[in-house]
Amino acid sequence: MSSYRIAVNVEWTSKCNALCPMCPRGLIEYPQLMKEETWHQVLKRLSPQDVFRVVVAGYGEPTTHTRFFEFVDDMRGHPIRFDMVSNGHQLDAERIRHLDGAIDLLLISFSSIDPAVYNVVHANLDQARVMENIRLAQKLFKHTQLAISLTPMPECLPSLPDTIAWLQSQGVKMLTMSPTLYNRGGSLQEHELDTEKLRQIIEIYRLRSQEFDFVPSVRDVFQQWRSNSFKCIPRNIDVFISASGDYLYCYNDVKHEHPIGHVANLGIREVLDKREGMALIPALCDDCNMRDRYGAKELVKAGISYARAKLKAS
Repeated sequence: MSSYRIAVNVEWTSKCNALCPMCPRGLIEYPQLMKEETWHQVLKRLSPQDVFRVVVAGYGEPTTHTRFFEFVDDMRGHPIRFDMVSNGHQLDAERIRHLDGAIDLLLISFSSIDPAVYNVVHANLDQARVMENIRLAQKLFKHTQLAISLTPMPECLPSLPDTIAWLQSQGVKMLTMSPTLYNRGGSLQEHELDTEKLRQIIEIYRLRSQEFDFVPSVRDVFQQWRSNSFKCIPRNIDVFISASGDYLYCYNDVKHEHPIGHVANLGIREVLDKREGMALIPALCDDCNMRDRYGAKELVKAGISYARAKLKAS
């Protein structure tokens, strides 16, 4: 049996109010909302022995779920840490106050202070409204931390210094960026940026690298590496639970076509063991820029960066 902890990505909804070009959620044939019964089944499957972090995200916008307030209340008092990813458009004062203390971290995706760039990258959203909601969250949160996920798209980089300056002027301290623009299911080949360049940008602007958010401990990463014959760290350290309640083979299964099982019938540990017995899926893996993301050299680099970040935080 596997003995390492993982992160869980829970999709309350595969519907979204944005039309971002970097998100291939249009491939989802039947977008849906997670049912209350399914959400309660998910919560029962989450134990500190198996899971170190739950991120409410998926391919939809969680704040648009019709049972948003009830689902948030269900997280209170649970022994697992919950975080949430949002585009910020629906985060009015009522939702912000309701989230406070129910989750550890609210991560708002924000592309640029430049309206022309924002309207392209975060299409169908109102930039001024999102900016006002960021101000509100920074002001109203007492127990939940606000973080901003800066979009690593090429068109966002020229305005990045001004974007960072505005966020810092609002008092936002945690600014994050992924060192990889995920080519999810092979759908973003024309947008790829070199990871080394993104790492340099993260270092120059003293951003937090998002890859560290999925590292519970060095021991867990070692156990993960040892326990899985398929050496894909991004796949192996994360379990995706779709809005239907299905465990998916990988986060890159945008179409939700490769379920491993359902939360009503399988626990987290059973899913990890079942996934370990599954072969590589060419339709998901052949064009994925994460498949060989962490070879030996990359692991050493990430490990050194992780250790430095831990020292700075201590």
